[in-house]
Amino acid sequence: MLIFADTEKLAALRLGLTKMASPKPTELTEEQVLLIAKALADPRRYEIIKRISQCKDEMACETVRGCLDISAPTLSHHMKELEVAGLIRARRAGKFISYQLRREVLQSFLHQIQHDFM
Repeated sequence: MLIFADTEKLAALRLGLTKMASPKPTELTEEQVLLIAKALADPRRYEIIKRISQCKDEMACETVRGCLDISAPTLSHHMKELEVAGLIRARRAGKFISYQLRREVLQSFLHQIQHDFM
């Protein structure tokens, strides 16, 4: 959530009169980078991330499951791995779950990989 001290700047931003600077990627620990790499190494989880990334907001659990034709327990396992890696955020509403890609974490991961290897 963004907090602005200057209400004029906030108003200009809402009207599209100014652009916000892209947030600087936060540095990940080596352990975090390895968790993300491990999570993305699985073809199913990679496909799940690709599907979720196509949504600007959240994607319902059943929608993810329908796209991949996998059982609920298998999907639950993969989503838990992605959540532990920090790549997705789960929102529970009663018995329903929606998932959202944490783009800032993915951006930090890519930045760290580029920094480490390029």
